[in-house]
Amino acid sequence: MELTKTEIIEAFKDTQDHICKSLEELDGKSKFKEDLWERSEGGGGRTRVISDGDVLEKGGVNFSAVHGPVSDLMKKQLKLEGESFLATGVSIVLHPHNPFLPIMHMNIRYFEMDNGAYWFGGGIDMTPHYVEENLAKSFHGDLKKVCDEYKNDFYSKFKKWADDYFFIPHRNETRGVGGIFYDHLTAENTGLSKEELFQFALDLGKMFPKLYSFQVNQNRNKNFDEKNIQWRNIRRGRYVEFNLVYDRGTQFGLKTGGRIESILMSLPENASWVYNFVPKAGSIEAKTTSFLVKDKKWI
Repeated sequence: MELTKTEIIEAFKDTQDHICKSLEELDGKSKFKEDLWERSEGGGGRTRVISDGDVLEKGGVNFSAVHGPVSDLMKKQLKLEGESFLATGVSIVLHPHNPFLPIMHMNIRYFEMDNGAYWFGGGIDMTPHYVEENLAKSFHGDLKKVCDEYKNDFYSKFKKWADDYFFIPHRNETRGVGGIFYDHLTAENTGLSKEELFQFALDLGKMFPKLYSFQVNQNRNKNFDEKNIQWRNIRRGRYVEFNLVYDRGTQFGLKTGGRIESILMSLPENASWVYNFVPKAGSIEAKTTSFLVKDKKWI
């Protein structure tokens, strides 16, 4: 029996629920607040934000399922053929208090046209304020395991995709330690069934809180000072630069009249831009910048 749009939407809702519950347990203090919204052209979503927690200064786990006519701008940017579309997915960004805990992002999404064309996209990437090589290796190792369950070349392809995508050209540095990123996956270009590609997306969603919990628990109680906070906020500034200048999802949402609060959910509560800041040679901050290069092999 063919996978239906309703089944995909409901499974993504369940994924959002699972991730929120897991993150609340990890934080131990704050709970998500939900904002239900509707899109005038069709569909809507559930924006959930957590703030002022024990671990998380700010985090968001969004679900949306929107549909409607294909605009001229969508046809141009996405090279679509058809008159109406459905887009649904879950998007996450987490910003912790402690500078020694990482920012982590995930997105899984499904797009379908009225002519039957469809594709899946998504991925997970990590942006530590302080890069610890062993934790980056563990992160990539876990991503490779889930990729290998589907195709042996998924990890290498999707890591390269992430390295190319999560790059800040005007800084000549990566946003973080990368991860995996993929887009426009179909049965035709992967050799996997639609159901298998959907299950891959769900496995990433299920995996996300496990990945983040592991990273958090390594340094959750590590002490930090004002110098560490300054560096954290400078690295957050780089994150903002990427999201506002280069992220295709952000640009598309802003250009197509998307819901602004949900689009900018990914931005941190506090960030800094210090003029011509150069880390001191030999410092842990300088060590972090040495890791922010494209195509670094972590495993």
